[in-house]
Amino acid sequence: MLVRTAAFCNLGCKVNAYETEAMEELLSNAGYTIVPFDAAADVYVVNTCSVTNIADRKSRQMLHRARRRNPDAVIVAAGCYVQTHEDRDTPADIIIGNGHKKEIASVLSDYFEGRGALHKDQSIGHDYEELEIQMPEEHTRAFIKIQDGCSQFCSYCVIPYARGRVRSRSAELVMAEVNRLSKMGYREIVLTGIHLSSYGTDFNGKQNFPGESLLKLVREMSLVPGISRIRLGSLEPRIITPSFTDGLAEIPELCPHFHLSLQSGSDRTLKAMNRHYTGEEYKAGCALIREKWPQAALTTDIIVGFPGETDADFEESLHFVESIHFFETHIFKYSLRQGTRAASLPDQLPESVKEERSRAMLVLNEQNRRAYLKSFIHGSIELLLEEEAVIDGRCCMTGHSREYIHAAVPCDASAVRLVKGSIITAEPLDFLNAEMLVCNIC
Repeated sequence: MLVRTAAFCNLGCKVNAYETEAMEELLSNAGYTIVPFDAAADVYVVNTCSVTNIADRKSRQMLHRARRRNPDAVIVAAGCYVQTHEDRDTPADIIIGNGHKKEIASVLSDYFEGRGALHKDQSIGHDYEELEIQMPEEHTRAFIKIQDGCSQFCSYCVIPYARGRVRSRSAELVMAEVNRLSKMGYREIVLTGIHLSSYGTDFNGKQNFPGESLLKLVREMSLVPGISRIRLGSLEPRIITPSFTDGLAEIPELCPHFHLSLQSGSDRTLKAMNRHYTGEEYKAGCALIREKWPQAALTTDIIVGFPGETDADFEESLHFVESIHFFETHIFKYSLRQGTRAASLPDQLPESVKEERSRAMLVLNEQNRRAYLKSFIHGSIELLLEEEAVIDGRCCMTGHSREYIHAAVPCDASAVRLVKGSIITAEPLDFLNAEMLVCNIC
């Protein structure tokens, strides 16, 4: 029997990562041997991204790299880049859009048997595409994709065109996966989606408040034996209401780590972005969170250099970010996406201005991050131990807290052996390096 090898490259978000891992399993179950992307392979699969121009370029680069690695290999381009670029200027032999990744094994089979076409149907249907992972590669926390698509149409974003309308996975199938993962020993579940806040809005029946379906799902997950932590992916600010936070506060398994996408602290820029909230509304949501979880980790995304963003707009945004005291801020220079409304706006800014503003935000991010971490020193955090590492010549076990603080515990700091996958209480003592805290066992 012929055994073919397949190599995967994932680009982009956590949803893409989940889908890449699911496709790996599908090919493995079909008899393929999965090898690293830098190895020789019969098939190379690149799950592409198109969120920025840099992502587009990286997608093309990885496809060309695969072709150079083995000129005779079958190259599969999947995902957002090929979904949104009609020219599809790639060396790919097979193109699979976002509605057909679960068919990768049959598409390859047809191709090898001479029945395959270059392009798989690129249409995105109205139903959620069932892709799931039986054996997650990460061994301490498990990511579960529960939603796809976005209907927000922010003026700068191509994702609604790449991912289609909102589609939610049924609670029954999500819970089946959670129960299976719990029995496998996973302690933490991370919920992901393209627009997680829209989970359930496509179900029959009107929600009484934003996020009601998501809250109900989290509550049900918390009752599964063995699940100690539930972490939410990126949320829209408008989901943060008293009803939503009151409900989450009743779930002790819920991690106090909230990624609320901001994009700008300038109301004028937010309106141009079609973000549907003001800075004051965003700030009120942050206050609701901190009322329930005083040391909650708040993280966000910021775009600098949006068309028409003046010096005054940027200064307003910078001061707003400073006032919220985020744990981490992910900073992106505005990237023009053809087909979006922002692409046709006047006053497109030069790269030099975007770069200068990005540097200023990065400096503020580092100040905020260190201040947040410092607030935990000589307190206590709960760590899920993940892996052993040698840091500064010392054996340590590293892990993340419920707030997603990265920390290390020296192996000789405990009278008992530190075990991967266990949850311990630790006392942060100091900065081990720029990225993490060093702790003692409490």
